[in-house]
Amino acid sequence: MKKIVNLFTVAVCALFLINASVSIATVSAGGKSVYLGGQPFGVRFYNDGLIVVELEDFFDGTQNVCPAKKAGLKVNDIIKEVNHIPVKTNEDLQNAAVNCGGKPISFTIERDGERKDIVITPQKNTMGIFLLGAWIRDSCAGIGTISYYDEDNNYFAALGHGICDNDTGALLPLGSAEIVKANISSVTKSVDGKAGSLNGYFSEETIGNLTENTTLGVYGVPNTDIFEKSQAIEIADYSEIKKGEAEIYTTIDGDNAACYTAEITKLCNDNERSNENFVIKITDDSLLDSCGGIVQGMSGSPIVQNGKLIGAVTHVFINNTAEGYGVAAQFMVSNYEE
Repeated sequence: MKKIVNLFTVAVCALFLINASVSIATVSAGGKSVYLGGQPFGVRFYNDGLIVVELEDFFDGTQNVCPAKKAGLKVNDIIKEVNHIPVKTNEDLQNAAVNCGGKPISFTIERDGERKDIVITPQKNTMGIFLLGAWIRDSCAGIGTISYYDEDNNYFAALGHGICDNDTGALLPLGSAEIVKANISSVTKSVDGKAGSLNGYFSEETIGNLTENTTLGVYGVPNTDIFEKSQAIEIADYSEIKKGEAEIYTTIDGDNAACYTAEITKLCNDNERSNENFVIKITDDSLLDSCGGIVQGMSGSPIVQNGKLIGAVTHVFINNTAEGYGVAAQFMVSNYEE
């Protein structure tokens, strides 16, 4: 069985102490034109609530305890409110626990798309500090690649998969997310057994905001014309994708995308909820020499075959980094329209 990783390079995460299925109606994308992506971008992503990434016992001077676990809190739960007040940052939760005086705290959480209330009573550690025994995350940042821009509906699509928690793999609940220009300064080369990465830095130029974080990619609205030099291209239906030659557009230096040769080696499925619809293999010698194949940060890189946009890169195979999965562009479009 192939071991795979998604390709969103997470650069920054903040830590302290849901993916519901959606009915998607597939639509034919034949004849629809968009602007080709391939540009790198940076994202500063803030959760809608606080996601629980780990529950951990601590010593209270007598025994190991975990008040959060005892009260029924679970990994991947999303904490929405504390004592009926919305929480947005790690500090909100930390302050509530530290200043509770040992009194029970009311939590409103979201689990599997449903809200419920639980009560947790923090306990003191050996330093006399009240703790919950829960590690949470409120935000992340990273680098990815834009797939296409739809001028008719004024939105862009990127990544080809969702932004997920690094520790749990859960889709992060989108509160707000700012998209900025990114510049690729170096590449950590992939080798079989370990995925490499695009390394770069964010500029201060905001180019848009995300509106959706889904399993088939992220979507957002641009606030500047970053696609003025892009080429218009027709989106292919899944039925038009064939095994054989293709091209991938991605950026491995600076902020300008380049075209590299590739090959579609396998058609996997026509499941409109899957981001693993086909297998792509890098055949371009320069890209193999520079990157060792596919690296983290390339997720969203558009794939073109016979002059049409067929999809975007989503994952790399750890045991063969020249290959990875791609998601069909048709399904990215229908997912957004739904």
